[in-house]
Amino acid sequence: MSERLIFHIDVNSAYLSWSAAEKLKQGSGTDLRDIPSIIGGDMASRHGVVLAKSIPAKPYGISTGEPVAHALQKCPGLVLEPPDHKLYASYSSRLMELLMDFCPRIEQVSIDECYMDFTEYRHRYASPVAAARQIKDTVKDMLGFTVNIGVSSNKLLAKMASDFQKPDKVHTLFQQEIATKMWPLPVRELFMVGRASAATLEKLEILTIGDLAHANPKILESHMKKHGRLIWEFANGIDDSPVQTEESERKGIGNRTTLKQNAETSEDAKRALHDLCAQVSARLRKHGQYAGMVSTEIRYASFTEVSHQMQLEASTADAETLFRHACLLFDELWNGEPIRLLGVRTSKLTDTPKPVQMNLFDLPQTQKELQADKAAESLRAKFGKDIIRKGVG
Repeated sequence: MSERLIFHIDVNSAYLSWSAAEKLKQGSGTDLRDIPSIIGGDMASRHGVVLAKSIPAKPYGISTGEPVAHALQKCPGLVLEPPDHKLYASYSSRLMELLMDFCPRIEQVSIDECYMDFTEYRHRYASPVAAARQIKDTVKDMLGFTVNIGVSSNKLLAKMASDFQKPDKVHTLFQQEIATKMWPLPVRELFMVGRASAATLEKLEILTIGDLAHANPKILESHMKKHGRLIWEFANGIDDSPVQTEESERKGIGNRTTLKQNAETSEDAKRALHDLCAQVSARLRKHGQYAGMVSTEIRYASFTEVSHQMQLEASTADAETLFRHACLLFDELWNGEPIRLLGVRTSKLTDTPKPVQMNLFDLPQTQKELQADKAAESLRAKFGKDIIRKGVG
């Protein structure tokens, strides 16, 4: 069995990069990344903290998390851009969608970073670094911002590698490179070593990651319990944790589709929603899951994205129930503009449907209806999703 190949992909100063990319798209002649600038608070109130800073802002001693007012005092000409979390969610979604074209085995761990298990896809490229560089350059060309990519045989080392020199870089950190690339670093730079842990280690005269790697793990455990053993393993590059694609799916099952032609009518959009709900229902049934929440997502031709979710009265895997609620959400969201992409996602998943008080209008499916649904599902699986359809009102 070949060694695992794991990428850690991290957006460089995500909030600032995404705000800068959007302003350039809208015709701004100034790139926020090229001048002293920050994201955070607002100029009128001078309140809030610095959420992100540009590289030219660093020489002024500006740090992430400090009050905006302090940052403005350090650099009077500092450009302040307020955060736009809806925009950031949109850029994050576009990034993950683009990365799926390279490899679907992705675990997103925050709005601006993810792991990718590239093991089964390595043969398509000349080398792991060549693959990572192509991903990095495609993100820059298609989306207008840069990422760092760490390449290794496990998640821990891939993450450490992605934190090396920035921005717009690819770095490797394989087992044979640990001694030269990782061990000389201060111990506080190791993943999972916070301020308190670093202070404890320094009292033990453990100053570098190499010092930690060569320390006695039993002594570390006596001072730091299980965490001492964990960071000792990390210092030695030991990490067997998998890229959690299945776990991510169990937290929420959904599907989205970019339409071949922009949908300009409610009927066109709802036909696509019906197909999506059928696919999501099939995946829920496959995993033995029932959804308690459904959300509908719309991306307009202008690339503006909106979404909304609602709680279901009873958890379900039924396609028609999902479709009915997806349509209610769609009717609330749609502003009449042409639609480029539609998505349906379910969450609050359970292994068993929760009981619900029913009335005459919420009668359960009859045995014949259940058998008909099962037969239709079997036909779609064998001959394709278009072989049989229910009418869409």
